[in-house]
Amino acid sequence: MGNNNQQESWEKYRNNELRGAAGALASLGFSLDEVQPHISGERYLMSGKKLVLVGSRTKDHLKVIIKVSSREEGIREIESERNARETLLHLRFAYYTFLSPEEILYIRHGGYLIFITAFIEQEKTFLEHDVRNQFNLALRAFKIQEGVHATTSSHARVIRNVFGIWGAEEYLSSFKEFKKISEGLYPGDEALRSALGRASLFLHDNAKTIEQYCGFLTHTDFVPHNIRVHGGEIYLLDHTSLRFGNKHEAMARFLNFMLLYNRPLESAFLQYMRENKTPEESLSLRLMRAYKIAFLLSFYVKSLERTSGDLNTLTRARIVLWTRALESVVGDESLADAVVEEYQLKRDSLRSPEEKRRQEKLH
Repeated sequence: MGNNNQQESWEKYRNNELRGAAGALASLGFSLDEVQPHISGERYLMSGKKLVLVGSRTKDHLKVIIKVSSREEGIREIESERNARETLLHLRFAYYTFLSPEEILYIRHGGYLIFITAFIEQEKTFLEHDVRNQFNLALRAFKIQEGVHATTSSHARVIRNVFGIWGAEEYLSSFKEFKKISEGLYPGDEALRSALGRASLFLHDNAKTIEQYCGFLTHTDFVPHNIRVHGGEIYLLDHTSLRFGNKHEAMARFLNFMLLYNRPLESAFLQYMRENKTPEESLSLRLMRAYKIAFLLSFYVKSLERTSGDLNTLTRARIVLWTRALESVVGDESLADAVVEEYQLKRDSLRSPEEKRRQEKLH
């Protein structure tokens, strides 16, 4: 299926689902905002069969986030997220827990599963804080995750079916699949093949280090748009990306994101690791960064067939950038600022107006 059919199929599903959901929500006393950033722009490349919507409660204008689906796939995802959220709130072996937005409604209604939580206002977005505050906020979030450590068989029984438990074997198997996808769908890129080959050796040679730091709660998609800051406290918005695995996976995802959005913050965390943690922990972080970059590469390679025009050009530029980033992480070197800046200019020139508006809402 080509890009036009893929995007048209998503937009048809989105519009039909949105119309039906709006009616169901109205009968429950909720209305939707005119602008819906979570279902626009490049979101069609990532979205499954659920919608994430912004709205308000009619009686008091309380702003809310609504997750809704009429499809079995989306319903399972919403059920799984709520189960994870509820389990996390009651883990007896957690030293600390994330704050979560207040649940407003969870109901099957009009053929839809509807999960509504309060919208968390924030004085400024995460990236609008100064670097020192960003560092302290993120470090606190990583310490919260590190404080949830499954050390006994009774812990494992509680979390296995809700979050999943990953060790080195699971990470290596997952990386192997990323590598297979990237090389199979993009066979002519020798730089990509070489970088993935070196990364594969890097991960396999250090499997014991990956395993050493497993057993911790980790958020596999820990980026600013999945958290909100209110009153100096961190609220976790996405519970679908939680698992028990390597404790550096969340930081790895975060630092890969900051490679593009805040290089000084990336550098500050790398310095913190060097000065306050063991060399093995810094190595574990590098291993997880390589793993997470391999995931990104497989995602963008798979996206090529669903894109055309400027977005296809941008997707190819992303593959080049993350290939070079993977080389730098495996080689324990810093990616040159010029490489990042060149990509950022190209990205900003190729993004659609709709995607630019979505990014502004997110960040």
